[in-house]
Amino acid sequence: MNILEQIVEHKKIEVAEHKKTTPVSDLKEYDFFEAECDSLKGSLLFKDATGIIAEFKRKSPSKGIINNTAEIFDVLDAYDMKGASGISILTDEKYFGGTIDDIYDHRLGLTTPVLRKDFIIDEYQIVESKAIGADAILLIAACLTPKEVKGLAGFAKSLGLEVLLELHDENEVEHICDETELIGINNRNLKTFEVNIEHSLKMAEKIPPDKIKIAESGINSVDDIVLFKENGFKGFLIGELFMKEADPAIAFAEFVNALKLMPPKAEGF
Repeated sequence: MNILEQIVEHKKIEVAEHKKTTPVSDLKEYDFFEAECDSLKGSLLFKDATGIIAEFKRKSPSKGIINNTAEIFDVLDAYDMKGASGISILTDEKYFGGTIDDIYDHRLGLTTPVLRKDFIIDEYQIVESKAIGADAILLIAACLTPKEVKGLAGFAKSLGLEVLLELHDENEVEHICDETELIGINNRNLKTFEVNIEHSLKMAEKIPPDKIKIAESGINSVDDIVLFKENGFKGFLIGELFMKEADPAIAFAEFVNALKLMPPKAEGF
């Protein structure tokens, strides 16, 4: 099995365990379950938005440990206060070092929409996402059939959650449906973990014009954002660029400042 298949197989076991320890009836008692979600889509389209969805993750299968010393509160606070349009938080524990508590324990202190980034394969995880305070969830086309995407996305919308559908290959465009307004194109192949920005730009041409395009992974500079903006992207999910630094909070603030210094025409504002 490739790494993605391994992750999904482990996720099935993990979800089954969570259903036993914390049933849906318990999740619906969480305070956040009845709370109204903030709109990631609205935040990305806001005038003068940076479009950056800043990510907090401690490790990954391809990079190993990225940063296991950064204090999550400090990093999320910087993302929130210094201009992120969204905050992505990895909640997979085995492969990415996160937990659902990373969202639940910090959501009240944030004004920026929060994306739960995980390998979602079951409606239970969507109820869980709402209960812990997420505003949006990630669905990965490589893990799901088009029918499963439509069903899970529709269920998420019924709970008030927005959906970011992540694509990697051109043949996954068929996963796009009415329920998925945010379309992420991952520059990193989840099966090989190779990064190819040019492939993503070409693939973006096949995305329906009414969808909001988000570039994911492999963004290493302000120039990369300018390139994606010129190709119609509104969002830019960035994690390792900040998290690999000793102080991700400072790295993020400096990046945003550099972005703001770009000429308005080139920046696309």
